[in-house]
Amino acid sequence: MKKRDRIKQKDNVIFFPELEKRLTEKGLECLQMKNFKEAIRLLEEAKELDPENGEILIGLVIAYFEAGRLEEAKILSKEMLHHGIGDYLQMVDLYLTILIQLHEYDEIVATIEALLDEKEIPPEKYDHFLTILQFTKRMAGSRQNENKSDMEEGIPLENESPLELNLFSLQDPKEQLLLVSKLANQNIRPYIHDIKAYLNAESGHPFLKTMLLNILKEQEYDREVLVKKLGIEDSFIPAELPEVYAQERMKDIINHLSTRLENNDPILFENTKSLVERYFFIAYPFLLDPNKAEVWAAAFHLTALEYHGMEEDTSGVPGQYGVTEEEMRVAGARIKEFEEISYPII
Repeated sequence: MKKRDRIKQKDNVIFFPELEKRLTEKGLECLQMKNFKEAIRLLEEAKELDPENGEILIGLVIAYFEAGRLEEAKILSKEMLHHGIGDYLQMVDLYLTILIQLHEYDEIVATIEALLDEKEIPPEKYDHFLTILQFTKRMAGSRQNENKSDMEEGIPLENESPLELNLFSLQDPKEQLLLVSKLANQNIRPYIHDIKAYLNAESGHPFLKTMLLNILKEQEYDREVLVKKLGIEDSFIPAELPEVYAQERMKDIINHLSTRLENNDPILFENTKSLVERYFFIAYPFLLDPNKAEVWAAAFHLTALEYHGMEEDTSGVPGQYGVTEEEMRVAGARIKEFEEISYPII
């Protein structure tokens, strides 16, 4: 009998064969559905039973990351690197992504320099890591002087020597994320011209555009900006926008789902709610047609059932929300389009 097939016992509790496998499958399914809280619970249980399983650990790192538990993600990914668990370069990439979010630029530099010294980087990846290294060194040096510069020079005005972000020149999503995430901790006025250009461009990742709008809102930027996203455009004043997860239509949709799902199937409800939140993050600040919350609630319910392999249960969904099959299917197709838009952090 294989090691993982044996009955395991811990603290007088017996765990039966294949339990960690079932926990892992359910945990990864929740991760795919963006239900990070439940994914963490299941994968942590699986880790207790099989603490060196790379599939479990990578899933747990990503779940921690997505749930905003960045320190735990950093600690676990660093442990995996030290113990040689998982694909080495994949884990390095994941570790660097976490460090970017934590703004730990010195650690990024140290990690990449160690890789270069140890000749661990294959030729095809050399330019990728070298670019991140050079870019991070500049940012680390800039950060050391930020407070001093702000005190000496005051807050720069928009018409005073605007600095360049060069977001369009960065092809690597990690470099773009590194740059945008750094803006959250400093005055964005010197960069406003480049930010507006990025928001106004047909290209540019919807995820990053939402991040930039959120930074403008947090810094109470009160001038109009033109936003082009997902084939539509409009002008907004960031300071007057709602919080991403406090949009009224999103709350209405979740309320409809809660009424029909939360008591009967809480796991399905949480997974469906995560789909809604992801959709509204990508679409922000636009509210897409149709404007009936019931239609979107039915479409998200349908999509979640299909993701769970429960297509046989979908026929009664339109009736539960008082909408037509056609309305639901049109909105459902839009949701699936959005699901094709991957986050640049994964």
